[in-house]
Amino acid sequence: QVQLVESGGGLVQAGGSLTLACAASGTNIFAHYAMAWYRQAPGKQRELVATVSSDGTTDYALSVKGRFTISTDNAKSIMYLQMNGLKAEDTAVYYCNAKRAPATVEGGWLNYWGQGTQVTVSS
Repeated sequence: QVQLVESGGGLVQAGGSLTLACAASGTNIFAHYAMAWYRQAPGKQRELVATVSSDGTTDYALSVKGRFTISTDNAKSIMYLQMNGLKAEDTAVYYCNAKRAPATVEGGWLNYWGQGTQVTVSS
């Protein structure tokens, strides 16, 4: 139902900046879904990086707090992740996620993922 496409990944030097974008299908997506950025480094568990709720509330992993900023353009249905002060530890595939609670108690959660975009930070 919801399609997500990430872009903006690439190779940057430590201390540099990069902005990721997640284009979501449809309209008013962010009014109905909780949005998030995840990342997964080789050999590691996929981890939550940042979230933004339908009311605009944001939250960040401690490892990126103060360096990353999550935001949404509701009119364009695009979510962004502005990454500053990048570190080698930030190297990972970054995924866009949309999640919504089921309409009924017996229904399943709606959970959509993008294909991921590679971010590589050279030291």
